[in-house]
Amino acid sequence: MADPAQRAVICQPSPNFGARRGGVLPDILVIHYTNMQTAEAALARLCDPDAAVSCHYLIAEDGRLWQLVPEAERAWHAGLGCWGAVDEINSRSIGIELANRGTHPFPEPQMHVLEELVRGIMARWSIPPERVIGHSDMAPDRKNDPGPRFDWRRLALRGLAVWPNAVDPAPTEAFRTLCARVGYGTAFTDEDLLRAVRLRFRPWGQGPLVPADMAVLADIAARFPVDRPAPPA
Repeated sequence: MADPAQRAVICQPSPNFGARRGGVLPDILVIHYTNMQTAEAALARLCDPDAAVSCHYLIAEDGRLWQLVPEAERAWHAGLGCWGAVDEINSRSIGIELANRGTHPFPEPQMHVLEELVRGIMARWSIPPERVIGHSDMAPDRKNDPGPRFDWRRLALRGLAVWPNAVDPAPTEAFRTLCARVGYGTAFTDEDLLRAVRLRFRPWGQGPLVPADMAVLADIAARFPVDRPAPPA
C-alpha cells in the first residue's frame, strides 16, 4: 500500500542540490522549522538559486507536502555542525522543513503528514530513532529549530525518535561525556549544549545544569548511544 504522505506529495524541484560526497547514503534525518511567514514564502526561498538553500521536503501547516530534492541527493539544509562522528551532515542526512516560526504548536495535519513521511524515510534508509534529530541538536551554537513547541515525545511514542525515561540522576561532572554519547558535538560550549538538550527534552528547564538534565542525558545515553552498531541483517 502506498505511503499516505507520498500519495499527496507535490513535486517542486529545487536547483539547490548535488551528489552526496563520497558516495555515502543518508543515515540521519534532520527536522527544521522555516521561521518564515508562510509555507509559500519558504518554498520560494528553498527553490531560489541565489539563496543556495534547500531541503528534501517541506510540510505546510495544513499538511501539504512538497518534495524539493530526491532523497538520494544532497540537499543544502544543515550547514555546519555534527552528530556523533558525522561532521558533514548534508551528505549523510535527509532534511524536512516544517512551516512554523517556532512560536506556536505544530498543527495536527502537519504532524500527521510528518509522522507518515518520517516512518517511510526511516524504513527506506534504515535510519534508527536516535538519528532523527533537530537542527538545534547538530548545531547548538547557532540553531533553535524545530524549537520548544515541537512535540518530540509524540514522535518517540510512535517509534520515530527518542524520549527519556528519566529516573536516575547522574553527577554533573559527567555532563559533557553524556552529551557526546547521546550525539552532541564536543566542540560546543557547555551553555550551548545545555540549551540544545533542553530544547529537545526539557524546554521548560531554566538556569544552571540540574540533576533532572543529567537524568535525561544518562537515560538516552544508556538506551540510545548514537553510534551503536547496526543490528545484523
